[in-house]
Amino acid sequence: MPRRRALALLCSIPIAGLPALALAPHAQAASSSVVIAQAFGGGGNSGAPYAADFVELYNRSGATVDLTGWKLQYWSATGTSATSTALSGSIDAGHHFLIKEADGSNTAAAALPTPDATGAIAMSATAGRVAIVDASGTTVDLLGYGSTASVSETSPAPAPSNTLADIRTSGCADTDNNATDFVTAAPAPNNSTSAIGQCGTTGGGGGTTPPPPPTGQDATIEQVQGAAHRSPLEGKAVKNVAGVVTATSTTGYWIQSTTPDDDPATSEGLFVFTKSAPSAKVGDAVTAAGTVSEYRPGGSSGTANLTTTELTNPTTAIVSSGDPLPAPVVIGKDRIAPQQTVKDGDPGDVETAGTFDPTKSAIDFDESLEGMRVELDDAVAVGPTNPSYGETPVVPGQNVTATRSARRAVVYGGYDQPNAMRLILDDSLLPAGSVPTANVGDVYEGSTIGVLDYSFGNFHLLATSAGTLKSAGLQRETTAAASKGQVAVATFNVENLAPSDPQTKFDRLAGQIVGNLKAPDIVALEEIQDNSGAKDDGTVDSTDTITKLIAAIKAAGGPSYQARWINPTNDTDGGQPGGNIRQVFIFRTDRGVSFTDIPGGDATTSTSVVGSWLGTRLSASPGRIDPTNGAWTASRKPLVGQFSYKGQKLFVIANHFNSKGGDDPLFGRFQQPLRSSETQRHNQATAVRGFVDSLLKADPLAKVIVLGDLNDFEFSQTADILVGSGRTALTDLPRTLPANERYTYDYEGNSQVLDHILISKGLQIPLPFSGPAYRYDVVHTNAEFSEQDSDHDPQVVRLQLWPSWLS
Repeated sequence: MPRRRALALLCSIPIAGLPALALAPHAQAASSSVVIAQAFGGGGNSGAPYAADFVELYNRSGATVDLTGWKLQYWSATGTSATSTALSGSIDAGHHFLIKEADGSNTAAAALPTPDATGAIAMSATAGRVAIVDASGTTVDLLGYGSTASVSETSPAPAPSNTLADIRTSGCADTDNNATDFVTAAPAPNNSTSAIGQCGTTGGGGGTTPPPPPTGQDATIEQVQGAAHRSPLEGKAVKNVAGVVTATSTTGYWIQSTTPDDDPATSEGLFVFTKSAPSAKVGDAVTAAGTVSEYRPGGSSGTANLTTTELTNPTTAIVSSGDPLPAPVVIGKDRIAPQQTVKDGDPGDVETAGTFDPTKSAIDFDESLEGMRVELDDAVAVGPTNPSYGETPVVPGQNVTATRSARRAVVYGGYDQPNAMRLILDDSLLPAGSVPTANVGDVYEGSTIGVLDYSFGNFHLLATSAGTLKSAGLQRETTAAASKGQVAVATFNVENLAPSDPQTKFDRLAGQIVGNLKAPDIVALEEIQDNSGAKDDGTVDSTDTITKLIAAIKAAGGPSYQARWINPTNDTDGGQPGGNIRQVFIFRTDRGVSFTDIPGGDATTSTSVVGSWLGTRLSASPGRIDPTNGAWTASRKPLVGQFSYKGQKLFVIANHFNSKGGDDPLFGRFQQPLRSSETQRHNQATAVRGFVDSLLKADPLAKVIVLGDLNDFEFSQTADILVGSGRTALTDLPRTLPANERYTYDYEGNSQVLDHILISKGLQIPLPFSGPAYRYDVVHTNAEFSEQDSDHDPQVVRLQLWPSWLS
């Protein structure tokens, strides 16, 4: 795996949640090449045998390692700033490399052997941290020594002293645990002229023994992979694993068999994890040896992710160079994944499930191609490129039967419609910009080729070459303006809007509200942060955020909006820590809308329904619905407001239910995926539905609008609870759209509904000769575009209300 991205959350988010974040290279894995053999920080101190501090390296691989661009980094035991010594030259297989650092004041101490590199770092004699970093910035090896070292491989090495160094154990073993890999002993520095093949506590003497030959059983790539999600040889040493190198990364290389077996369930590709940049090149025929391992992204915090089979602690023998690469499997032509079945049946843990069938389950289909060269022809972007990570959800240009929108998105219309053919096109093996940025519907014409990998809930096509991007010309939609007799009500998640955001974000959001939404009369905004944004300083008021947005709307040619909201209690409503996101109503008063201010609403006071029939009103406006209910723990509380439009009362409830964080990913280890987060949303929907019931009990024709980011689908139980049944049932407007138009959000190539507007029957009575009682529109301005102002599309309903004298 490229190992360039780290888990940003302690959970995998299967359908909707936060975007992926940048990952560091794979750390904490045993080095197969250069290791730290000795470290001595007592140089020149009282009683020290040597006059200078030093770090000694050793090349445990079977090939020369080029040190160009490498460096040694040193931190104090708990420090956050590193000092560095630049390295150059190379280390031959089985050789040492001596790095001299600062001299001490004990001039009677002996000089070091001639160093291979010289720096001026004053190392601690008893506790510190040393790392060897290659030219790509990957940590090749790390030593934390002394009990106070805040970073180490598993546990710190024992504390050395003025007379003792930390020395790697005999044979330079690297188990990724500093505490067991190092012992304290008298320093015995070696340089590049020292005896080869000698390393560790017995490595000071002579001898010219080269690294030992690889051990283990002979195996083919297909035998290593097996017809399963985990290797049948896991934990075993293997050798003579033959293949041609098909791709390389900063941490290893992929090989593929040139003599494949006849079983399509066994992959013919394999990743060899060298930790640093490999010496093997694309087109090299090699035999590899190492330990068969399973790498799980996220480690113990990513238990819902699948593992990837790899060789660790490898040795590589290059047999020839310039060999032709195996032909890629053309997905969508040569082999077609099950279209809408991630995993057949309900096996639980697929790694221990008894059946593995690539013809029935897409997760098995992709696993059977793990590490192999694959090709997509005329790949279609079904989600926008995430420009921060160079990732684009795509499907093949052929044989896709999933529900498609008019804009070529794939619509997630049910739990049985997971778009199982999608892959994440990933540019991590190519120079930046090699894979053009795409919007939904754009096509990578021609062949896109790479190796198939897995990372954090998705199979990735790590491109080695990409097709030519042909734009579909996707345009941001614009809705119709409300007519004289209509009131327009919208919802818009503006994605953690804070005063610290650039003015361009405010201007572009304002442009959407004015230009694309045609300045609705009422807008429920979600994810408005407080005045200090994500700074966790106790600030809860959001006046600055709202004032800045309203000013931007006015500058964009829009009306003068007013706003109402309730400040939350600090750090109780979830979202970005310190941001205190909340819902906010903004409304315009130039078209007959006014807000009914009723004092008494605050963060912890529950708003109730007062009166009946025409006298029905809220006890507080704006107010919150049942804010102390456990359903709202660490989540946004609903904001309810009473409006008036030309004498008609409107009760508007703005929501932002809890996210899907913690749910199993669609392509995860556990099948069928558990949606653990929906329990809280069901409770939240029940609380809101109860409030709606109290309004409709007081006035069966009350004009009620429930809207916002519900973080759940139009076909979900959450939506069912809000809709209710019988005479008081609400209409969930996304359900009124054709199936291929039901989406407000795109998550990893699945276009889906997360944002809703629901209306009561009192808003569905058409006026004679005036057309429908309402017109509803999801306005696609963000979710399908690589350049976004928010990750959600806004939506608006234009309501035709009866005059007050007819009500």
